[in-house]
Amino acid sequence: MSQYFEVHPDNPQPRLLKQAVQLLERGGVLAVPTDSSYALVCHLDDKAAADRLRRMRQVDDKHHLTLLCRDLSELASYAKVDNRQYRLLKLGTPGPYTFILEATKEVPRRLSHPSRRTIGLRVPQHKVTQALLAELGQPLLATTLIAPGETEPLNDPQEIRERFEKLVAAVVDAGACPMAPTTVIDLTGDEPVLVRQGRGDLSRLGL
Repeated sequence: MSQYFEVHPDNPQPRLLKQAVQLLERGGVLAVPTDSSYALVCHLDDKAAADRLRRMRQVDDKHHLTLLCRDLSELASYAKVDNRQYRLLKLGTPGPYTFILEATKEVPRRLSHPSRRTIGLRVPQHKVTQALLAELGQPLLATTLIAPGETEPLNDPQEIRERFEKLVAAVVDAGACPMAPTTVIDLTGDEPVLVRQGRGDLSRLGL
């Protein structure tokens, strides 16, 4: 039976965030709100938790998992970023954008794309996610909470609880999120490439 934390969307209770972080540190996978949809998250350094996260989504190792970072300086520790890329990142963070970048050695090899050595990174603009990242003190490994065989992300925390309570350690309920995934942009080539159009508007990035 998973735990269920009802947190205030603008002022999440520190006591509940501490409990959620303790579950992450013990290897739990959590369902948490973001500025695009609910996501499944786990500790970056926990291989077993990352494997469970992939099984829940039924995705293989070629599916980009995303690192949720607190800010651009943290993101730069996990990705190689040049001046051109940094300008785009600055325009899109925090916000509903995932950027595919070349991973640094800080990223465990098992988490990056097996043939390309790339990773998806983003800085979410959601007070609960940001507070959780601050309490943990490092990025979270994440994937959009889409049930296997479906195409739309789940948005209702009560429904998430009913469908995933035997799989996740906890659901962090901050109310409904937008029901749109992030806009995914690959920045590893000479020009930015749109991989998926989501909630993030390309005009904000000047694209």
